[in-house]
Order: sequence, then C-alpha cells, then structure tokens
Amino acid sequence: MESEGNSEKKMSSKTKKGSNIIPLTGAAALLTLAVSLAITAINNRRNSKKKDLPGCNFRVNLSASEILKLADRIIAKSKEVHDAVASVPLDKVTYKNVISPLAELEAQQFPLVQSCVVPNLVSTSDKVRKASAEAEKKIDAHASSCSNQEDVYGVVKAFAAKEEWMGPDARRYIQCLIRDFERNGLNLTATKREEVQRLRAQIDELSFLYVKNLNDDSTYLLFREDELDGLPTEFLKTLEKVENGMFKVTLKSHHVAAVLELCKIGKTRRLVAMTYGKRSAKVNLSVLEDLVQVRHKFARLLGFSNYADYALNLRMAKTSSKVLEFLEDISSSLSNLANKELSVLKELKKQEEGELPFGVEDLPYYVKKVEQQEFDVDFGALKQYFPVNLVLSGIFKIFQDLFGLRFEEIVDADVWHSDVRVFSVFDLSSGELLGYFYLDMYTREGKYGQTCVVALQNGSVPFNGARQIPVALLISQLQKDIGGIPSLLRFSEVVSLFHEFGHVVQHLCNHASFARLSGLHVDPDFVEIPAQVLENWCYESFSLKLISGFHQDITKPIKDEICKSLKRWRYSFSALKLKQEVLYCLFDQIIHSAENVNIVELFKHLHPKVMLGLPMLEGTNPASCFPRCAIGYEAACYSRIWSEVFAADIFTSKFRDGLLNQYVGMQFRTKVLAPGGAKDPVEILSDFLGREPSIQTFIDNKIECSLSH
Repeated sequence: MESEGNSEKKMSSKTKKGSNIIPLTGAAALLTLAVSLAITAINNRRNSKKKDLPGCNFRVNLSASEILKLADRIIAKSKEVHDAVASVPLDKVTYKNVISPLAELEAQQFPLVQSCVVPNLVSTSDKVRKASAEAEKKIDAHASSCSNQEDVYGVVKAFAAKEEWMGPDARRYIQCLIRDFERNGLNLTATKREEVQRLRAQIDELSFLYVKNLNDDSTYLLFREDELDGLPTEFLKTLEKVENGMFKVTLKSHHVAAVLELCKIGKTRRLVAMTYGKRSAKVNLSVLEDLVQVRHKFARLLGFSNYADYALNLRMAKTSSKVLEFLEDISSSLSNLANKELSVLKELKKQEEGELPFGVEDLPYYVKKVEQQEFDVDFGALKQYFPVNLVLSGIFKIFQDLFGLRFEEIVDADVWHSDVRVFSVFDLSSGELLGYFYLDMYTREGKYGQTCVVALQNGSVPFNGARQIPVALLISQLQKDIGGIPSLLRFSEVVSLFHEFGHVVQHLCNHASFARLSGLHVDPDFVEIPAQVLENWCYESFSLKLISGFHQDITKPIKDEICKSLKRWRYSFSALKLKQEVLYCLFDQIIHSAENVNIVELFKHLHPKVMLGLPMLEGTNPASCFPRCAIGYEAACYSRIWSEVFAADIFTSKFRDGLLNQYVGMQFRTKVLAPGGAKDPVEILSDFLGREPSIQTFIDNKIECSLSH
C-alpha cells in the first residue's frame, strides 16, 4: 500500500538520528529493540542520575510521609483558590478572576493528586499504599466539599450570565462547571440540598448492601464425579472434596462458567444455572426495589422526570427513549440471525440428549461445543505465537504507522519498579513532543489486579501559557519471562493490550484546552469507542502477522487459516450472545425510566420476548444478582453495546480496506481523538464519517460474517 510505504520512509528518516524507536516487527523488531536499548543504556550510564521527564509534574517514588504532606498542600492550595474566586463581587466577575484560576488549578493539581493516589495501585510498599489510600480519602472529601461550594457556584453562574465565553472550549468548560454544581443541587433551596445529600447517602448504602449480599452468598452444590462428566481432570482437582467423595461446586463465576460450558450432564447444568440465578433472591429483590425508588426520588428533586434521564443527561444517548429504541432496533435486526443460530444449537441438543426441551441454561454448553467442532482454534497452542515483546513491538509499529507517531523509550527514567518502562511520544512529521506513557505490565504482589489506563497528567493550555502535555500509565497483569522462557500472552490478553493502547493514544493525542475536557475526560458513551475501533486489528490477518511469531522462531507468524478461524470465532453465535446482553440492558433501562415496576414480572415478560421464546429459568430472579444495575452502570448498561456498534461503523467504513492507511489514521487522530470532551461526540463521529453514525454497519457485519461460516 502506498500510504504504508510513505509511512516507512518517514519513519526511517527519523531513525537515522539514533532515536530509540521501534518501527519494525517480527525478528527485525526485536533485534532493533535490543540493539537500540543497549545503545541508549550505554549512553545513559554516563549519567547515573534518574531522569526527570520535562513537562511532567507527576511525582514518582514519594515516601508515605511525603504523600500525606503533598495531599495537605493540594487541599490548602485548592481552598486558597476557591476562596479567592468566591470573594469576587458578582458585578466584577471576569474570565481572568473566575474561570482561569479554576481551570489552571485543575490542570496543575491533577498530576499532584495522581502522585498521591496512584501509589496505592502500584507501590511495592504496604506503608506507601496505606498512606496513598489515606491521602485519596482526604482529597476526595475536599473535592466533595468544593463541589458543594454555593459561593463559588454563584460567581461562576454570574460570569456565565455575561456570555463572554472566550471561545467554544471555554463555553463547554463553563457549562460543565455549572452542570456539575447543579447535579449536586446547588440551584436548590438549602432544605432540598440537604435532602439531595441524604438521598445520595441512602443510594450509596443500598448499592453497597446489594453487592455485599452477593459477595456474602456462600451457597454451594455437591456432585458425584459422574454428574460432572466432561469437566477436565485438572479442574476437578481444584474442587474441594467433601463427605462420600462428593465434589463441592461453589457459585463463584469460574466454577459456574466451567460447569455450564463443559459439563455433559444436562441436569447438572440446569441445577447450577438455577441455583446461580437465585443468588441473594430473598434479600436483594427488596434492596433493588428500594434502591430504584430512592434513585427516582433523587432525580426528581434535581429536576429530572426519572433516574434514567438524570444518568443519561451526561451521555451521548441523552434520553431513555433513545436508548430503548437503540436496544430494540439491535434486538429486532438480529432476530432472524439469532433464530438460525438457535436452530443449530437445538438440533445439536436433540442429537446428544434426545427430545428434552432446549433451555437458556443450555446456551453456553452447546455454543462451546459448536465452536470446538467448527473452529480450528486451540487457544492454549495459540499462546506460543504471542511472546510479549514481539506483540508489543508489533503494536508499536501499527500505532506509529497509523497515527503518524514516534515512540522513544526513556532509559533511566525514575520509576517505582524495575519492570516499569517509560516512553516519549512525538508527532512523526513535526517532531513535537505529544506526551509520555508508563508501561507497568507484569503482575506482582500488592499491585492493582486489573488491566487499565490511568491518566497521570491531562493536556491543557493555561491562560496565556505553554501547553501542558498529557501523561498516561498502562497497568496490566502479564506474567514475566521465567528462566529464559518468554512470557506468552493468551489471545484475550493480546486483544486487551491493543484496547488499552487505544486509550493511551486517545489520551496523548488529545488537544483540548481544558484539563477537565482532556484525554479520557470525555462522554462516558464515547470514551470506549476509539479503543473498541482498534481491537479490530486483532482479527485481521495482516495485523495479526505483525504482532505474532512462534516463540522459538519468531520469523514464523500464525497461519492464514488460524487468522480466518479467529475472525469466525469472534462472530460465532454473536446474535444470540448479544440478545442476552440486550435483555439485561432493557431491564436496567426500564426500571430506571419508569416507576412502580414489578421487577420480577418485568424479567418474566422480557425474557421470552428478547430470547426468541426461551423462558426464564424456573425459580430464578435475575434482578437479585445483577450488580451492574446496582452500582457503576445503573441506567447505563447499554453503553458497552453502544460503543461497539459505533466502533464497528468507524472500522468498516474507514479502516477495513487500509489497516495502515496513515491518511485515514491521521484523520481519526485529528477529528476523533484531538477534540476530547470539548466537542459533542455525535458531531465528532459525523465529522469523521461524513454522515451520522449508524447501527446498520454493525448489523450487516454480524450477518455477513455469519454467512461466511
């Protein structure tokens, strides 16, 4: 491809300057990486002092006492600025004495706050982690008090009334300030504000209780070995054996998933599914009913007709009716395909178990069975083709080529653990420093246990000042090389790494003027779209070969047939799987947009309607064990599907026919990543696509990939 070739020429012209970058892949990439790291390391030994990162205000390796002192200074400075803003007479308000001090405070303090908070995620010291957690509580309490400062709200509101916005970014920033104050009830009377705080505390208490009830559920089932036929011997060895040699199966997700996917005995699968679906039923149904009622009351007090409208006011979707329409369109558009998929599974059950009726509990087992029969993908063997350093060099090449970037590793940067690596990111054509990112990839004791990207510093442009560059941290849980054996990634880890690198680039390529609108501070319905777009490279033969190579001979990437099988596997029974997710999303949206809903009857009504006539499993109460609607994703469970749908539209329309097309990549970088939260997400996507985003591409992809099986 021409664009790919041009990109390579630009890259090679930069490499002549001796930069420690990774422009190649496969064996060449690893050799280049090793040589360049060695050269840089030799050069840096001349100065053994750990390097600071110019322009980065995130502080590394603070002691426990330094963290607590810094937290106190942060709070003192914040109080000083907020008090100064609050003291401005309402007839003297200007951008310079009201908005600029608040915006600059946010930009300057965020990396310092993260310097206090992040050690709790990554530090090897118990003492430091404890101090970090304590500092976070103090800072959170102060931030909460700031968001309830009526005098600051009054001054900001007075400035907004003058409509002297200083530009569209500033207007959006000021609107965000006012919106956040008013979501805390500062536009209400003192009595109503107290009620808002009381209801919020009640919501937190009920949410916590719902999740605690689930976590405290210690129900288990006992089975004979023949009742667990089909489960691997290795799995059975992990189960506790009790009286009469019976095996103890708990309701922890890894036990339940194994039984539902692998056990050949239908009665066992059904019993496990039924028991799992009854978790906390006696206590959590009433907790959820109370929780939803309190949420509606809370939302009405703030001027919304229901809780869904309150939650969606911050999101792309905007209204509950839009979300319900979206979910129902997806569900109905996939019904024909889902029916075909269900027919295949029913026929397979008939062959294996006779005329027993097919139930929802049979889906995992028969889906797994078909996937094993039809797709030649041995995920255990596939790991051999994904040594971590090779995957990383391939990801670097793809992201550099696609988005016109240049990554340079900074050897001898100050870090909190010897495994941590630090990179500068430059614009390839101009050489401008865009930001930095830290990679903390390997699992260790005391480290945060999830894979994620954390913003350490947000990009911003202070009033009459130089741009503050963004800094990100990618945390993952990979295994290190052991005894000369390279660390090998599961395919799911490869996809996860690609996804998280999408967030890193999203953060670093942002050019919003205000820290509050920068990087990952975007609409919650939008934030996952760029990373979801980039996951697609993990299923295309061209890019899969760039990031793979047999660990004993990395010149041998995975074969074309495996690449095709992975893509088919990705879409296998995807309509049925998605309908199951839509079912729960509809439930979540309906209970939060209408009052006095019978939550048990609602699930009974929705289940056969969405799931092609399959009834809800007898005696189960999904509403009692659905934590996403209790905490974290209330009225927003749809958001994952939303981002997947629009990511599919972007990838298929713009990238599928040119995986390293730098022209399209740069358009994506400037039109989708650069604006951040400073522009409406629908406008961003429409500007990039040249039309409004649509669900049709997503539907067409599902049908097309299904027909290719």
